[in-house]
Amino acid sequence: MLHIRNNIAVGLAIVVLFGMSAAFATDTHPASSKNKATAKAATPAAPEGAVMADDSPEAIKLRSGSGDPVTGKEKSQLCQGCHGEVGISLEGMAPKLAGQYGKYIAKQVRNFQSGTRTHQIMSAVAATVSDDDLADIAAYFASQEKMKGSGSNNKGGENLFLHGDMSRMMVACVNCHGVNGKGKSPSNPVFPVIGGQHKDYLRGQLINFRAGDRSNSPGGVMNIITQKLTDAELDALADYVSGL
Repeated sequence: MLHIRNNIAVGLAIVVLFGMSAAFATDTHPASSKNKATAKAATPAAPEGAVMADDSPEAIKLRSGSGDPVTGKEKSQLCQGCHGEVGISLEGMAPKLAGQYGKYIAKQVRNFQSGTRTHQIMSAVAATVSDDDLADIAAYFASQEKMKGSGSNNKGGENLFLHGDMSRMMVACVNCHGVNGKGKSPSNPVFPVIGGQHKDYLRGQLINFRAGDRSNSPGGVMNIITQKLTDAELDALADYVSGL
């Protein structure tokens, strides 16, 4: 009976996840005074069915959001101490931010501000950031070339990423995070860029989701999925994704 209830819960989470992704993609946080008037004009609409290269001006603008990346470079000096000058951190537990969706970066900082996520350093730093500054900082890191790994031959991780395991009602990671983990599209910041992220950071976050120490994914899907993964599978996934 417990097994049936778990499968029903996973199925419902999957339906909610895909059915409401467009709603999550819209940043529901009130626009800052500076960006409110210009956000619509600043972010070009993607033609229906169009496919944009990750480094095209249109794609970069879409993932950057309404902030000013030029101003954001100066405002991000403190952030660069941990995350690197262009968002490529050297410390394995400090996430890379290069090419990450601006709205996703902003959401995580707001979650640290609200206490939805906690981290000794990030919670303190986030408390000092205004909405205007956050939009600009996020735009700066988002405008950089997307993070990338150096390759991985982990077949177990590859199989889980590309195919999942429906015998355990585990959806493939590619469905949300896109081919090579680079996101689904420039206009959908719900699911983060993870391909090329540090292995240590990826594994740490998967463990946090599984333990319930982090619970801010859309519909709680990451908490549900990671419950089904063994330590060896978590490690294999982190190893594969970090190499993308």
